[in-house]
Parts: sequence; C-alpha cells; structure tokens
Amino acid sequence: MKLELRGITKKFGSLVANDNVNLVVEPGQIHCLLGENGAGKSTLMNVLYGLYQPDGGEILLDGKVSKFAGPGDAQAAGIGMVHQHFMLIPVFTVAENVILGHEPTKQAGLLDMAEARRRVREISDRFGFEIDPDAIVGELPVGVQQRVEIIKALMGDAQVLVFDEPTAVLTPQETDELMAIMKQLRDAGKAIVFITHKLREVREVADKITVIRLGKVVGEADPKSSANEMASMMVGRAVDLDVDKSAPKLGATTFKISNLNAWDHKGTKVLDDVNLEIAEGEILVIAGVQGNGQTELTEAIIGMHGKTSGSISLDGKELIGKNVKQVLDLGVGFVPEDRTENGLVAEFTIAENLMLDRSDRKPFAKGISLQLDFLKKFAAEKMQQFDVRAQGIDSKASQLSGGNQQKVVLARELSRELRLLVASQPTRGLDVGSIEFVHEQIVAARDSGIPVMIVATELDEATQLGDRIAVMYRGKVVGVVPADTPREKLGAMMAGVSA
Repeated sequence: MKLELRGITKKFGSLVANDNVNLVVEPGQIHCLLGENGAGKSTLMNVLYGLYQPDGGEILLDGKVSKFAGPGDAQAAGIGMVHQHFMLIPVFTVAENVILGHEPTKQAGLLDMAEARRRVREISDRFGFEIDPDAIVGELPVGVQQRVEIIKALMGDAQVLVFDEPTAVLTPQETDELMAIMKQLRDAGKAIVFITHKLREVREVADKITVIRLGKVVGEADPKSSANEMASMMVGRAVDLDVDKSAPKLGATTFKISNLNAWDHKGTKVLDDVNLEIAEGEILVIAGVQGNGQTELTEAIIGMHGKTSGSISLDGKELIGKNVKQVLDLGVGFVPEDRTENGLVAEFTIAENLMLDRSDRKPFAKGISLQLDFLKKFAAEKMQQFDVRAQGIDSKASQLSGGNQQKVVLARELSRELRLLVASQPTRGLDVGSIEFVHEQIVAARDSGIPVMIVATELDEATQLGDRIAVMYRGKVVGVVPADTPREKLGAMMAGVSA
C-alpha cells in the first residue's frame, strides 16, 4: 500500500507543529523521518494515525483520500503503529494483548482464544519472533515486548507500519534485532515509516530519508551520507558530532561509592552493593537500558533517595544522611533526569531558576537582600553563553521548550564552584548543535580537574564522552570497562552478562 501525505498542517494555538508537509512512502520501502526532538515528527504520525485531526492537507492510501476520526479508522485502513512507549497490559498474556479492540469470537459471542493463539503463532513463525502466545507480557524482556507490539499491529493486516522512536529502551543487540525485523517486513512488501533522531540507525536501515526541521520538510538525505552531513541537515548548519577530548589527566580519587544498597517504597532492592570510584579529571559514564538503577543511583548521591545503606564520600566527607541542600553545598552539581520535576520551578523566571539553592548567599544575596543587578547581569550572560532561546531573563521556565529548559539547568549547575558533577542524560531533548556545546562544557569541567559522572542511555554518547564506562543491570554494576570497549561487549553487559 502506498502512503502519501499532501500539505499536512497541524497547529496548536500559535505553534505550527507541521507546516505543509509532503511525504510519500512506497510499499517495500523503509522511509526514515529524521529530525530532532520537537521537530514535528511524532505530531505528523499522530495525524496519520487519527490521534490528531489536521488543520490542512490530506492523507492518501493507494491514491485515495482517507480521513481518520481515530486510531480505529486508521487500523481498519491498514495502518499500524509501534509506539515509543509500549501500549501493552503487563498482566495479560501475549494473545490477550494483541486481540484487544478486535477480539475474535465464536458462536454466542464467546472469545475465541484458540484463534487468537493460532494467529499469534502464525505471525510469530512467519517473522521468526519465537513468542509464546500464553506468556505473560510483564514477564518478557523489553525487546520481546516490542515484538508483541509489532504482532499487534500486524494482526490487523497492517500494510503501512509506523515505528515511532522504537529503540529508546532497547539494548544494542535488541536494536540490531529490530533492524533485521524491519528489513523482513519491508521485504514482505510493507511500507514502513521509521521515526528517529539516531543517525547510526538511519544509516543502517533507510531506503529513503526525509529530514524535518521545525515542522517543515527541509529535504532528503542520502542513506550513504555521513552522520555529520545528516546532522547538518537536521540543524541547518555545519556540525561536528565527534567529542573532542584529550587523554584524561587524573588527580586524586575524591569520589567513592562503597557497598551502596537502596530500597524503594515497597521494600524492593533497587541498588545492590554498588562500588564505584571517580578520580579528579575523569568522566565515568553509567550505561545501561533505562530502568536498571541509574535513576536511584543519582538520587542516592544527591540525597533524594529514602532508604539506603553503605557509603558515598566526596573529598572525604560522607554524603549519606545529608539532605539535598547540604550535598549541593559541598560542591555537587546535579542535572536530573526529569528537568521539569526536579530541575526547575516552572513558574519561576529564567533568572530565578539560575540562582536556585544559592539565593541566600553571595554574590546573589547580601544579608537578607537579593542583589538584583548582579542577578540580571549573571542571567543575561548565561542565556547568551548557553544559547537559551527566550524573550528574556524574565520569561518563565514553563514557557520554554524542553531543550531550552535543559540549557537553563545546565547553565546553573555548571556555573557552581564544583567538586563533583552528576548529570543524568544531560543532552536529552537537545538539538544536535546544543549537544555539541554541552559535550564541550562537560569535557571542560573534567579538564579543570572535576570528577564527572554521566548517566547515558545512548551508547554512542557513552563511548565518546566517557573515560571509563560502568554498566548497570537490575541495580548492580555488571562491570567497569574502558570507553573503547567494543559495542557488542557493552550490549552483552547491558543484558546482564558480566564483564
């Protein structure tokens, strides 16, 4: 089935998320929609899937105009969506999940589970998925859960399949397996739209690449193009994706984690005997599939995690037992995973957010009086230095895009007198140009003699930025290895194989 989008426009108030977008996807083709976070890729696919109604333009399937009032209409027309966040019910079996919404029935309206199992096996065998229809979805590995999502789409005889950032929670091996599945589906005649911002994946599977920037199609890229060429199209200027850093000049080992354990509010162990050290002038990257204890580790360091045991020391001072403000006062810079929850006060201005935790001391305060002239000058400097795009320093954080909110958090944390920098996914949501700048700032912090811990879910970022890489799996450190460790070995460690 041939898919054609003609002049699709979608507005949210004054924001034009999609601006007269044209796209053609042929049967037997993997068409990559490449663009940065916030470029309008997912909005466009939500229009295609009937989740949003377009403000202009039309959708054609095999040359006929189609209108979808909701996802059910899109599915009936032969369009399947594999979402970034799985739409599965963990306590249901595979067969129960895939028939939701279009349940096969026998006489008297009874569910025909035998037919559901048969169809799951048929699709699974056809594409080599090896999935048991009676397996409980919540007990399956993440990569297998994604195959269930694909089966769910194929159950409706989808001819057009949309994969929306599908590799976000996969190990490198699972990602490679997904790429192979996408090629199989293409070879079976499916039209595939692959939405991503990951250049390595695009170059691996794309037959055709359309680049979208700020809601507009800015051109097509050759799948044989270099990553830097594609990145330049995404941001509209020359970009160098390689992290420029020399060999580390290591000082004393001033940050140590010893026998650290942590439990969540249910009493489940989420950190299991973690031991790590970072020297002055070194970047240690914490790698792993999201949800394997990385968040809890950073929260334990900063004093946000409730129940912990063991030791975390900085410059010989114990951090366990201290609250967040006491930890920050010891010179810890912290970039949280969720900037809106833990990094900013939404209703505060940019200037106010830039002095959070320091509004009671020089140079921001003198006695009980805020030094507003200093704050204005400081905020204006940081906005320019970190390329924060807003009306001015009095713009509220809630008015900023996600990327600009992240820049405010980074500007604040990197302007402290640091003894340790802990940053969880510091480039998440940033455009390629801003990522380049943030990497430079992190390397500069390391070169000034600060120990740095970065949590990274992107393996390419981990290997480029880190001096060493610690891989976490189910709350444990599987191993600590050099940054030049082969991708295959890191992938195996992320699946729980010891170094």
